Amino acid sequence: MPATDERKIRTNGIDMHIVQQGEGPMILLCHGFPETSHSWRHQLPALAQAGFRAVAPDMRGYGQTDSPAAVAAFGIQHLVADMVGVLDALGESQAIIVGSDWGATVAWQAALTRPDRFRGVMALGVPMMASPPVPPTQLFPQTADALLYTLYFQAEGPAETEFQRDIRQALLKILFWASGDAGPRAIDTTIPSPFSMVSRSQGLLAALPIPSKRLAWLEQEDLDTYTQAFAHSGFRGGLNYYRNLDANWALERSRDDPKIEVPAAFIAGERDPGLSIPGMQEIIAAMPALVPRLQSTAIIPDCGHWVSQERPEELSSAIIEFASRIDRL
Repeated sequence: MPATDERKIRTNGIDMHIVQQGEGPMILLCHGFPETSHSWRHQLPALAQAGFRAVAPDMRGYGQTDSPAAVAAFGIQHLVADMVGVLDALGESQAIIVGSDWGATVAWQAALTRPDRFRGVMALGVPMMASPPVPPTQLFPQTADALLYTLYFQAEGPAETEFQRDIRQALLKILFWASGDAGPRAIDTTIPSPFSMVSRSQGLLAALPIPSKRLAWLEQEDLDTYTQAFAHSGFRGGLNYYRNLDANWALERSRDDPKIEVPAAFIAGERDPGLSIPGMQEIIAAMPALVPRLQSTAIIPDCGHWVSQERPEELSSAIIEFASRIDRL
């Protein structure tokens, strides 16, 4: 088995921690919130053994990677530039980029804006979406008592304070709730999800359950690793991604009819809470108009939001098959 290499590299003005394994064509793995490079622990050796150079960074603001002070430093243009800088620092001209959650958004935008560097894209959980007519925060629902979690994340301080109070429990609740272990998801606009609408008085975590038994896909050592990472970095960096939603929208609106022209694939868990958002099925069905070379769309039964951790072997096989198919084109 190829050895695992951990190091710091300089990219786009920040120091970024990466984990890499293997030699061959590069596959860049981008995690989401609240994760770190550890979320790709199963894919790294599998891809390496299949003849690829697998690289997983702690994204900007996470783990051992720098977290700039300014909220604007987490705009999508900086996140994409970070990934281009990873290729530069490692001496690679191109890579296939795979992203989950916020990492999926970064992956889509990297493939859209730098197809010369990213020759293929696979997104987990977050489809490529057309730009709405108004800034996203103007569309998110809120009432006198509650607001969508993305709106709750906009204010600097409340979410950080809530999550930091008990980091381990916060992570466990979020990871469990968005996983397939939390059960099937129903599309019902009359019953707000505990992770969608946040109580203005109680915050986000109060409504989220703690699992009654150990999660088969999350060992105690894994939760320890995540807890240590967020004890070091805090949650501000990850939350700052959400605070750039409107700025990202403005940047996207400046482009003319953007389409992703490289080969692409989309995978989501059947029990991913994101799939239960009203209109999401229609968005997924409409993706070929934005992604003309979309090669496959797969929904994994009984799986939740954390595909790389909940269905590691299935995902690794899908990445290898996708990357190998691109190499044959």
